[in-house]
Amino acid sequence: MTDSPQLSRPTPTLAQLLDAVRFLTILPVPSADRAPEPDWLMRAMTFFPVVGVGIGVVSAAAMIVGTSLFGPMLGALLAVTASIALTGAFHEDGLADTFDAFGGGWTVERRLEIMKDSRIGTYGALALGIGVALRVAALSLLPLWAALAALVACHAASRGASCLVAHRMSYAGNTAAMKASYADTTLRKDELVLSAIAVGLGALPLLLVSPIAVVIGLAAGSALAAAMAGWAKRLIGGYTGDVLGASEQLFEIGFLLGVAAVIAG
Repeated sequence: MTDSPQLSRPTPTLAQLLDAVRFLTILPVPSADRAPEPDWLMRAMTFFPVVGVGIGVVSAAAMIVGTSLFGPMLGALLAVTASIALTGAFHEDGLADTFDAFGGGWTVERRLEIMKDSRIGTYGALALGIGVALRVAALSLLPLWAALAALVACHAASRGASCLVAHRMSYAGNTAAMKASYADTTLRKDELVLSAIAVGLGALPLLLVSPIAVVIGLAAGSALAAAMAGWAKRLIGGYTGDVLGASEQLFEIGFLLGVAAVIAG
């Protein structure tokens, strides 16, 4: 995507942060007292990593409780469960829909049609099961302090990765309202900087104790997210909301596996 034309947009505000919370989680956020602008979702993406930090904190709290009561394996499972519950399985739904579409569709039109189908198929079910299993296994291998830091970093950076996919690719869906929200604008430099700062703050606890784990985690997560983006570009010509969810999930998986390879390896 190119950086122009762009709509004139004000500096990121609290209203956009609330839009991000409302979009990414099931938390009861007050309704906006303004009419939605065509690019409201792209603007809210500025704060996706900030919301990711909050999701990571909740997930880490669940792991502390679960590990103290049941041990590391169930603690890791409860941590992943907490993030799924808080987001309403939002990203997991995108992962399942994307794998069903790419695995079962033979044309662009058919793949986009499968993405809209609320039913889950074999490819989607396998992707969900394997994805959850890999995240739980990676977390359970880490010392508790490392797992907590990795959760916060992972959830912040994975939301940043989905923002970057949306910023760099063209929207491939065919719904006019969503196309206006996604495709006609990109993130400004100041918005990208704010997102990067949020990712950095989320990764700071892990960075202080194991810089190499952060580097390897970011590299592994970015590789999987980039692979998903490339797959989407080849099969449907761009991204959709489901592809963004799948990119977020694959980044989480890659990041946690990378951190586990360094710290628990």
